Amino acid sequence: MSKFKKIETNIKDLFIIEPTVFGDNRGFFMESYSKKDFVEIGLNMDFIQDNHSKSKKGVLRGLHFQTRFTQGKLVRVTKGRVWDVAVDLREGSETFGEWYGLELSEENKKMFYVPEGFAHGFLTLDDETEFQYKCTDYYAPEFDAGIIWNDETVGIQWPFEEYGIKEEELLISGKDQVLPKIEDRKRFE
Repeated sequence: MSKFKKIETNIKDLFIIEPTVFGDNRGFFMESYSKKDFVEIGLNMDFIQDNHSKSKKGVLRGLHFQTRFTQGKLVRVTKGRVWDVAVDLREGSETFGEWYGLELSEENKKMFYVPEGFAHGFLTLDDETEFQYKCTDYYAPEFDAGIIWNDETVGIQWPFEEYGIKEEELLISGKDQVLPKIEDRKRFE
């Protein structure tokens, strides 16, 4: 039996991964990745880069993708909580432009596999949130691109009110504030 459970979303190839967690009065232990066990559940990708970020509550990062050397990402939170979102940008996909979001936290220990061809972003829900992810290709800044987080044609329902975050107080990088809408994303390619 695999140590991981793969849960399908409403978008093809976009999966939630639940690890098996062993816990007792001392704490917990879990494997966060095992190539052999991922292959058992039908996920046969090669990760070649790990990233780790730390953010304050109300930071919104994304929605990012690379136009070349596209990256699949296995994302998780090791401290705090985020609302994590992926948008399907695969040309010809039946779900092109659709999004899926979920809470990832140190408590629920869920992971999210965001395959190549998706834009990805997250909203931090706690101070001192630490976010880690494995990538299937290297970061290539010359091919870095994105779509704006509040594009009404995508219609992401960010849970600001639910988590006590005011939209006007979001912390967003200058680069992320000027990203194009989904219909204009090709200007970066």
